[in-house]
Amino acid sequence: MLLVQFKDKEGDRHVGVVEGANLRIIDGFPTTYALAQAAVARGLKLAALAALEAGPTVVSYEEVASQGRLLPPLDHADDAHCYVTGTGLTHLGSADTRDAMHKKIGGDVATLSDSMKMFRMGVEGGKPAEGEKGVQPEWFYKGDGSVVRASGEALPMPEFALDGGEEPEIAGLYVIGQDGQPLRLGYAIGNEFSDHVTERENYLYLAHSKLRACAVGPALLVGELPAHIAGTSRIRDRDGLVRWEKAFVSGEQNMSHTIANLEYHHFKYGLFNRPGDVHIHFFGTATLSFADAVTVQPGESFEIESPVFGPALRNKLAVVPTAFSKVKPL
Repeated sequence: MLLVQFKDKEGDRHVGVVEGANLRIIDGFPTTYALAQAAVARGLKLAALAALEAGPTVVSYEEVASQGRLLPPLDHADDAHCYVTGTGLTHLGSADTRDAMHKKIGGDVATLSDSMKMFRMGVEGGKPAEGEKGVQPEWFYKGDGSVVRASGEALPMPEFALDGGEEPEIAGLYVIGQDGQPLRLGYAIGNEFSDHVTERENYLYLAHSKLRACAVGPALLVGELPAHIAGTSRIRDRDGLVRWEKAFVSGEQNMSHTIANLEYHHFKYGLFNRPGDVHIHFFGTATLSFADAVTVQPGESFEIESPVFGPALRNKLAVVPTAFSKVKPL
């Protein structure tokens, strides 16, 4: 099941089930968050409640998308109660890249970079046996709910940034129950969006490079994630023509970590188990236009799609002024 959040022409919010080219509105639940809370209260699975409450009204997905009325598939009424985070060095990558990595892995550990050491740790210990704890991955913070953009919205690159590049990823979407239990609603396609030039200057700048906007959706895939996900990432110029395109893969079959291991090492921190909070957690990628020496220009568009997740995620790159007021003593 795929769920989409959107606004109607009057600005009222809805959740709809994707049915071909249409969205069937779920009656009585204006947000995915409200639907999830009700599912918990009734002791039902999210998909079961969505199917039970789906009403007779259908709207055209394309009409909603073309009019800029899409919303991220999950959000919180208070942005401060939505954490946006992620993990890196989790994917094996393409066959050529994987072969190259494996050759380096076989070398003397003293000659490996910190990144390669962490990648090797994931390959060796990222998929633990049932009941065991695996190695922890690289982890980063992107921001709160204010950094999340829906499909169709511009992805803002601050004017001080050195680059604005896509990262096609799968994100896990979670709500924390009133008892502190993390509850996974499902998954969505995402553009994690980073400043790769800043990161390449020095790996210790990774934290800076990740403090950017991101895009998620349009749809929430309810249920388990297939072991193999295939998709395509594109850059379109200002005329809408494709100037870069590459296939990407994800899912545990193509990863050095299990989803469960990544989730454990995020939610093991008490800070991330606060009742009522929302979490959007990116699981990493291995495909970047930046790796092919592509520099995306303002006005050009990112397009990320995979049949598993329904409609494509589309966002234009926009440069925004740096809003900063000099600190003064009180």
